[in-house]
Amino acid sequence: MEILRKPAPWLLLAMLLAGNAALALGPWFVRLADSGPIAAGFWRVALALPALFLLARWQEGAAPPPVPRKIAWAVVAGGVLFALDLASWHVGIGYTRLGNAALFGNSGSLILMVWGFMMVRRWPAAREWLAIAAAIGGAAILLGRSFEVSLQTLIGDLFCLLAGILYAGYLLILQDARKALGAWRLLARSSAASVPVLLIVALLAGEPVWPHNWGPVVGLALSSQVIGQGLLVYSLRHFPPLVIGLALLTQPAVAALAGWLAFGETLGVLDILGMALLAAALVIAKVAGESTPPEAAGRTGA
Repeated sequence: MEILRKPAPWLLLAMLLAGNAALALGPWFVRLADSGPIAAGFWRVALALPALFLLARWQEGAAPPPVPRKIAWAVVAGGVLFALDLASWHVGIGYTRLGNAALFGNSGSLILMVWGFMMVRRWPAAREWLAIAAAIGGAAILLGRSFEVSLQTLIGDLFCLLAGILYAGYLLILQDARKALGAWRLLARSSAASVPVLLIVALLAGEPVWPHNWGPVVGLALSSQVIGQGLLVYSLRHFPPLVIGLALLTQPAVAALAGWLAFGETLGVLDILGMALLAAALVIAKVAGESTPPEAAGRTGA
């Protein structure tokens, strides 16, 4: 048990990188699913729920303390935002490059940094201005390159960017809940609130919900919601924001590699420059702000 509680530093780092890599495979599974993209998000969360509740029970025991009503409603609201985040992101994945989807989908870190400035009513420091400038420059390049490819690709980027905004809202609304609940308990309860919302949105969008090939949606649930999330929940608390931010860069890199190998998506020099600028901005935002809470780090969510 001692080994499980205190793994070696190299093993913690391997878990952090493996968790990010597993999350980065999510867009690939969404593309492969023969259900609709929003329906794939429904299966991602629904299939993972039993494992999440088991982990929550393991973390807090069979009789956890009751949840205050205010916190319970915040968790429900967070689950709704997370469902809308997943719906927007999964739609965007179908229209843009996988690397772009991973970058724009993780833009919540930058949005939270800007929100922090507004809350404390101060101007950004030099390092933070650098992050904002890099984000604007990188986003402009990537959006411009997508527009050159097609209007649909640009729309895909915008859907992924909307997902990043919704994800930031999900993190903000659960600030008090993170203090009151354990990581797994919060993730399990918010995910349970997400499931019916995703199903309703998928049905309203007229998507096919029941897959003929279960492999991609099962892989999506395991990679994004159980394995990736599980490794991150365990390992993130052991690292400073800089290491977390640098590890985050594995997500767009793995996603871009999967896009190239599976779908022939190629990147030009300008694409790489735009991705590098936006990725650098994400790292600076991680370092400038507080460490991302374990239950909400990376693409858990996206």
